Amino acid sequence: MNRIRNFCIIAHIDHGKSTLADRLLELTSTLSERDMENQVLDDMDLEREKGITIKSHAIQMNYNGYRLNLIDTPGHVDFSYEVSRSIAACEGALLVVDATQGVQAQTISNLYMAIDHGLEIIPVLNKIDMESAQIEVVTDEICDLLGCTPDEVFKVSARTGEGVAPILDAIVEKIPAPAGDPDAPLQALIFDSVFNQFRGVIAYFKVFNGSVSKGDKVKFVATGMEYEVEEVGSLKMKLIPGTDVGCGDVGYIITGIKSAVEVKVGDTITHTVRSCTNAIAGFEEVKPMVFAGMYPVQADKFEELRSVLEKFQLNDASFVYEPESSLALGSGFRCGFLGLLHLEIVQERLFREFDMDVITTVPNVSYKVYTMQGEVLDVHNPSGLPAPTLINHIEEPYIRAQIISKTEFFGPIMKLCLDRRGTLVSQHYITAERVELNYDMPLSEIVFDFYDKLKTISKGYASFDYHITQYRPAKLVKLDILLNGEPADALSTLIHEDNAYTFGRKMCEKLKDLIPRQQFDIPIQAAIGAKIIARETVKQVRKDVTAKCYGGDVTRKRKLLEKQKEGKKRMRQIGTVQVPQSAFMAVLKLDS
Repeated sequence: MNRIRNFCIIAHIDHGKSTLADRLLELTSTLSERDMENQVLDDMDLEREKGITIKSHAIQMNYNGYRLNLIDTPGHVDFSYEVSRSIAACEGALLVVDATQGVQAQTISNLYMAIDHGLEIIPVLNKIDMESAQIEVVTDEICDLLGCTPDEVFKVSARTGEGVAPILDAIVEKIPAPAGDPDAPLQALIFDSVFNQFRGVIAYFKVFNGSVSKGDKVKFVATGMEYEVEEVGSLKMKLIPGTDVGCGDVGYIITGIKSAVEVKVGDTITHTVRSCTNAIAGFEEVKPMVFAGMYPVQADKFEELRSVLEKFQLNDASFVYEPESSLALGSGFRCGFLGLLHLEIVQERLFREFDMDVITTVPNVSYKVYTMQGEVLDVHNPSGLPAPTLINHIEEPYIRAQIISKTEFFGPIMKLCLDRRGTLVSQHYITAERVELNYDMPLSEIVFDFYDKLKTISKGYASFDYHITQYRPAKLVKLDILLNGEPADALSTLIHEDNAYTFGRKMCEKLKDLIPRQQFDIPIQAAIGAKIIARETVKQVRKDVTAKCYGGDVTRKRKLLEKQKEGKKRMRQIGTVQVPQSAFMAVLKLDS
């Protein structure tokens, strides 16, 4: 155990975590030169295309007789749950800061998470080879944040490999060996899992006490299910089978579980005989921030979608879902996400990895509805809202937003936050050039395009992090969209009263462009209760029925036009409007 080190790499998005991991793998000869490529741990096509880490990746390295278990983590605020799981399985962390951008909001957030878990922090200043690097300034920022001296900050260039080698010695010297009793009953924490269609569920775990060997009888504490261990081993670029995984080490376990529901991330593994007395306190329960409906494109694919979501949840524990039905779209699932990028990534991965095409409804957040009878309802979906006469008041979730930016963008950022009903809590100048703003804002105001707008007005410099603080009373109304007089429940939203008219008008204009023309006029209306607040019309496609009339009395033409009008009227009464998928997502891009 004294020769094991478990550590993760944490940083803000795009500060060079995956590139630093590449250099560490090269220095420890974990991969041959032939297998080496840029961002080797980002093994998803989607990660390479977008240039972001989506999943945490665990890999084992050998260095001077020490076994180093590294976990590379995501940096985007939407994937902070992956970071919390990685931190729970480690004793130390490399905190990477970009020398050109300095300390960012997510850097601070991830650092506090690591400190709360008692991890040993090794500060690393990356990208020192860049022309715009401010080495002294950013080193001082790191020292203020951690209370360390400038000599303790490792100055490296992960791209060129300059200064990376001493980090390996620091990992061995500074990060403590895992604590635990090899002779105690087995206690192992599952921190990730994947589904393999041939082997079943493969769980990744860290052993806190005891050890587990091939052929052992084990029990999963949360589910109470018992299994025989078919295979255990270590995590290199591929799974390497072994005879056992000892105390303090990280590995994988295959027990032939075919049902995805039987494995929960954060569960404890122990032996069936000589079990541990209590489970390991895992990481905090995931709290979805954004909810959206997911429906199969073909109604008969509902059961297939259910099994796909079950398998997908194994790979992404922050994703939650429950069945629901919609008048317009049939049977589907109400899904919870950590943010809008998370929603986009889930939709893309379902299509790529499982060939599952889904229709996604308008995302919204969870509200607390207090009824006249004194009940409190959690409403994730506008269609679940009680009648207005039964509602006493509605409360919406508020967040504490932390924005770090250059001082020149101070004014536009304040305007953006005020437009989104934000209240300034505090402002703090980190340096003469950089300012930290803290705002209280409704979560519903940042769900759609806040992050994109923030990046645009700050020319990409501002960083953003947030956490839920409380629920506050709000004047909310249910905005319905009526197509041909019928409410399209998948497009309805809960919105603040002051913004309802503007939002409704924009929605009608956007839908007018997206809904294809039919044989009859389609009125698109935005309504609050029985009151119509905006309307647009998709004009009908008309055949020129008078083309065959040449000369003669005008009444001949009029008779044909009246006949056509009657037919259109009857068609409109029985006609249905097909809403394309782009219309459901249009709400997110109303300003574009």
